[in-house]
Amino acid sequence: MKLWGGRFTKETNQLVHNFNASIGFDQKFFRQDIEGSIAHVTMLAAQGILTDDERDVIITELKHIRSEIEDGTLEITPEYEDIHSFVESILIERTGETGKKLHTGRSRNDQVALDMKLYIRDEITECDGLLLDLLRVLYKIMEKHLDTYMPGFTHLQKAQPLTLAHHVGAYFEMFKRDRSRLADIYKRMNTCPLGAGALAGTTYPLDREMTARLLGFDGPTLNSMDSVSDRDYIIELLSALSTIMMHLSRFSEEIIIWNTNEYQFIELDDAYSTGSSIMPQKKNPDIAELIRGKTGRVYGALMSILTTMKALPLAYNKDMQEDKELTFDAIDTTKGCIRLFTGMVETMKVNKEAMKNSAKHGFTNATDAADYLVKNGVPFRDAHGIIGQLVLYGIEHHKALDDLTLEEFQAVSPVFKADIYDAISMETCVNTRNTIGAPGREAMEKVLENHQDYLKNAGAL
Repeated sequence: MKLWGGRFTKETNQLVHNFNASIGFDQKFFRQDIEGSIAHVTMLAAQGILTDDERDVIITELKHIRSEIEDGTLEITPEYEDIHSFVESILIERTGETGKKLHTGRSRNDQVALDMKLYIRDEITECDGLLLDLLRVLYKIMEKHLDTYMPGFTHLQKAQPLTLAHHVGAYFEMFKRDRSRLADIYKRMNTCPLGAGALAGTTYPLDREMTARLLGFDGPTLNSMDSVSDRDYIIELLSALSTIMMHLSRFSEEIIIWNTNEYQFIELDDAYSTGSSIMPQKKNPDIAELIRGKTGRVYGALMSILTTMKALPLAYNKDMQEDKELTFDAIDTTKGCIRLFTGMVETMKVNKEAMKNSAKHGFTNATDAADYLVKNGVPFRDAHGIIGQLVLYGIEHHKALDDLTLEEFQAVSPVFKADIYDAISMETCVNTRNTIGAPGREAMEKVLENHQDYLKNAGAL
């Protein structure tokens, strides 16, 4: 059944039907479609547009349809144009003339806008919960590794020593920001388009405030044209998902590097690794690599919808149907990646000794050695040159600064004394940096307290 056949004298070409139809993907929000219809007829009855008996018949059957789709006894079939026509057609088959009144005061334009908003709202909430699970795992890693020393990098070159807790803490901040972005989108999109009609409202005395309230919105949208043509919230969501994926991808890249034989900072659990069909020794970080790869897929969805929307005049245009497949895929991809990433980092083993040795032999304490000279009266520029000579000497003789003898230090500068070893130990280099946000243990403990409060008070959107 089509909802618009009266004007037409010929059947739609099958290829045209297939090209035009959206039921292959918009069936994904059958629950939201039925939820919106229940609210709509509840409001129609309250306004005297439907009788209470008509309302009850429609709502009872809509709930039956929902249950039957959920348990598989009612199959959504492709001869219908979209999920809206499927639900309405089944309703009319079962309730006759009463079912035909469901669509009173409503267009598919405001109906699909509502369904998409309800669906996106649910998915934002689920995605937020997954990020919260990830943050809890990252917090446990931070708490456990306050004294796990490792090199910090710039330009992928070893720079200064820090701790695994501090390094993971950088990603904690990123995923916190991701949650705040989702919350902003949820708040900004939470207005109800139902009642906007095709583009110009309706002559029926609808109570749009009631419908919005029944569906958990903050209120109705205030312009009917914008109501049916707004896809900003989808663009914002895809942008936020792209940022989440970028963060996951950056962390995945580091895990891939840390997992190499050359670094051996971590070992991934067997459950989150794969092997080779020809090389028996291989244990590959495929999950991290796939997350890195799927990031481009989510970026593609964002660019596609931006391109689709860039030249559309008001109000609704069929081009907008392209938003659904892209958005559904991007949401499913991002949620799957967050789940897998969370499990991967929760189960990985950390090689503390390898991390600490890498920091030592990467001369990450060179800055602290220069600071030692400055504190003993040497101008910084001269200190920089002296430590540069010692680093070159260490490279040539395969020695870390910590491993040089006092005689070797003093051969370059007589200022060095026996206390140089304490000054450039990993523990000193890290734990004397205690301004807020730095890797020192005292500073990190304060940050962990902050994170603990954040997680404790983190509620649903």
